[in-house]
Amino acid sequence: MRLSELCRALGLEEPAVDFELRKLAPLDEAGPEDLSFLDNPKYAHLLTATKAGAVLVAPAFAEKVPAGSAALVSDEPYLKLAEASRFFAPDPMSEEGADPVIGEGSRVAEGAYLGRDVVIGKNVTVMPGAYVGDRVRIGDETLIYPNVTIYHDCEIGKRCILHAGAVIGSDGFGFAHTRDGRHVKLYQLGRVVLEDEVEIGANTAIDRGTLSKTVIKEGTKVDNLVQIGHNCEVGPRAIVVSQVGLSGSTKLGRNVVMGGQSATSGHLEIGDFTQIAARGGVTKSLPGGKVFAGFPIMEHKAWLKLNAMLSRMLKSDRKEKQ
Repeated sequence: MRLSELCRALGLEEPAVDFELRKLAPLDEAGPEDLSFLDNPKYAHLLTATKAGAVLVAPAFAEKVPAGSAALVSDEPYLKLAEASRFFAPDPMSEEGADPVIGEGSRVAEGAYLGRDVVIGKNVTVMPGAYVGDRVRIGDETLIYPNVTIYHDCEIGKRCILHAGAVIGSDGFGFAHTRDGRHVKLYQLGRVVLEDEVEIGANTAIDRGTLSKTVIKEGTKVDNLVQIGHNCEVGPRAIVVSQVGLSGSTKLGRNVVMGGQSATSGHLEIGDFTQIAARGGVTKSLPGGKVFAGFPIMEHKAWLKLNAMLSRMLKSDRKEKQ
């Protein structure tokens, strides 16, 4: 839609320029036909270099918007982004586009659904009950088990395995909150990319990026019942064990191991070859090459000493009471 149309729909002052907006995009990825936003001052350094055609900003940042971008000023830029996102959300069952292209040697079972503009490589197996949304790409020799759901625009690499009930590309949990307590959906407009030789366990959910992409890198193995939030980057060759939860925008380095029921808060980084013991709660970025445990997270040896100390204190207290 045109920028002027969007401003009227959002109740914003129209800028002097007007052009056709193509999509919403992050500050560091946006182009001249894109709308971006800045809400968190942590990312203010990206504003001055953005190439976005228009940027939603708070009044305090209006003067920092580059000369080539239109500043759309609001006291609540994140809320306005959420309101704008519904205009750019794709039709989940479009009738436009081409029939699926299926590569040589591939088998698609009766009862599987393929959307428009789907491209499937060679020797792929798609089992009954699988749903493959519009514009999905699936690489050679990938195996899709029954009842896997792959939402629109996602990309699956070569020699991947997706086990039954896995959901790839579901909406991330994103809402803007009004001052009177309403929750306004921020439509998730990104996608999920699984690189080559990724395995996803049964009933695992991987959320699509908000405006960009969630990426599971080459060789990573994800167990059953895992939740990976929007905009995460996992791997390469990471191991993510059952019931792990990764909050949005978490970044795991190479060969990271997350033990069962461990979890992260959002917007943090875990370095290469780090191990998180079962039920570890990660609330800060961690360096690579170490083993961590507990909540709040600490190095594993320190956690063992702490628990041994607590055990001795309890035993001592019991003796005193006797």
